[in-house]
Amino acid sequence: MKHRVVLVALILLGIAAIFVSERRKVDVPAGPGAVLYLIADTEQELTRMPASFTRMSDADEIAIGNQLAKSYDPGNRYITGPDQSEIQNYISSVGARLAVRAHRRLPYRFHYLRDPEMINAFALPGGHVFIGAGLLSVMDSEDELAAVLGHEIEHIDHYHCAERVQQQEALHQIPFGELLSLPIELFEAGYSKDQELEADREGTRLSVQAGYSPNGAIRMFETFQRLYQEYHVKSRTPQGEITQTALDTLEGYFRSHPLPSERIAQIQQLIAAENWPVIPERDLQIAYIFWAKRAENALTAHQYKTAADLARRSLKTKSNRDALEIAAKGEFSQAHFDAAAQYYRQVLDLGSPSIDDAKSFAIALALTDRHTAESQFQHWLSATNGIHLQGLEVTSAGLSLLNGNPAPAKQQRELVDRAARTNTSAWAPQMLAELAWWYYLSGNYASARDLIHDAVELRPSEEHFAILAAWIDIQLRQLAEANQSLAYTGRDPENEMARAVLFWQEDYADQAIAKFDAAVRSKPEWQTPEWVRAQYSPLVAESIEQMQKESEQRKKYIAIRR
Repeated sequence: MKHRVVLVALILLGIAAIFVSERRKVDVPAGPGAVLYLIADTEQELTRMPASFTRMSDADEIAIGNQLAKSYDPGNRYITGPDQSEIQNYISSVGARLAVRAHRRLPYRFHYLRDPEMINAFALPGGHVFIGAGLLSVMDSEDELAAVLGHEIEHIDHYHCAERVQQQEALHQIPFGELLSLPIELFEAGYSKDQELEADREGTRLSVQAGYSPNGAIRMFETFQRLYQEYHVKSRTPQGEITQTALDTLEGYFRSHPLPSERIAQIQQLIAAENWPVIPERDLQIAYIFWAKRAENALTAHQYKTAADLARRSLKTKSNRDALEIAAKGEFSQAHFDAAAQYYRQVLDLGSPSIDDAKSFAIALALTDRHTAESQFQHWLSATNGIHLQGLEVTSAGLSLLNGNPAPAKQQRELVDRAARTNTSAWAPQMLAELAWWYYLSGNYASARDLIHDAVELRPSEEHFAILAAWIDIQLRQLAEANQSLAYTGRDPENEMARAVLFWQEDYADQAIAKFDAAVRSKPEWQTPEWVRAQYSPLVAESIEQMQKESEQRKKYIAIRR
């Protein structure tokens, strides 16, 4: 009888287990979040198991952590370049300020991962803390960074990382030597709810002891709350902030950690209970690097206003060459030539001015006001304390030409012609082409044509020369010559627009609009009349404006038909 009771009990237990397992089954979409979710789901259950094993020694924990950190793909994930070194040093400085106040005396080390999709931080046994570029990019204050690093320190300080290693050792009968090959994802995933909340509390306490504001933790969780709402409730990617791939990874974080609202409430209760004073937050000193990177991404995506705005935000934190150049390019592409000139001047004032930056400054000045550009450029040259940038002679002559003084341009033309005839300068073709552009900008198309044809004769394979020759010939209505110049050029946006204008002048409207649309897709500046009129001849500017109107009308007609 007893055997039957036991058998029935076992059958019922099996049925119950199957039922529970089916009820707990979760469909996880393919992607980086799926891995984190799977680990987090199983590991949270494991961390709730009572530890029936002897805690490993600090020496063993440090050895395992060192080996795991060493194997964490250092070739692709670690720092490169001066900006990355600055970020690494800053993180290490903030981390060290916190680590000296931890309970356990371990060799804490802090690592920056330059992966922009890494919106996470995690700790390894023995004192290694990692933080990703994606997480740093959504921070505004050093206090937020301190809260995150403090949280990860407490996962080590309270043995959460070490216990995870021992659970793997016990559950899977892994020999100690093989623990060194545990997947890092085990530590990227979250811990139990109690352990996460404990790390929040103690990490915030640690940061306050180090002189930081507890509001840093709240603001960090508020950022997670916003991302959580945008991802789960609105189901959209925050525009211009983080990518969909990063959000897919972040999904695993949301599933493996307590809700941000719960974490915020706990910190608010802790602040009230401890009666901590109000401490102003400190700026994140490396934020300018991430704002400049966002600005660069916006510029690449042809979002020029956004790029300029983000660059200005970077500059508010720290003046830096990258942000100044992006701001200048963003303003220039919007036909804000005066603003672009001011940013280029600031780039030059940083020291070690380059020829390209000086020329960009001169062009922006010329397109702002051709009558004052020469004096402003000469004023900058005189302020360089004797620095002479060889190669600006043509630029200076071009500005004089725009201001009504052709003598310097004529002199430069004679010098370049002599150098070309005697083969004494490899730069002669390029200087001829630059001088041709200044003549084109001044409206002297005949001289521009002579110069550019000389340049093409010296260097026939240079596509930039051929395109400039085509622009000049189009203005002079030498359409056959323009067509010949473009015959062997590629298909970058300026080539496409030159072909569009040529087709338009030849009354091939369909071909012209097709080329126009292709050029605009790659370079939206063509849709800004001020930008076009400032740099191209009247006939070209008029043709582009006409094609834009025709393109818009055709698109409206197609939309109505649909």
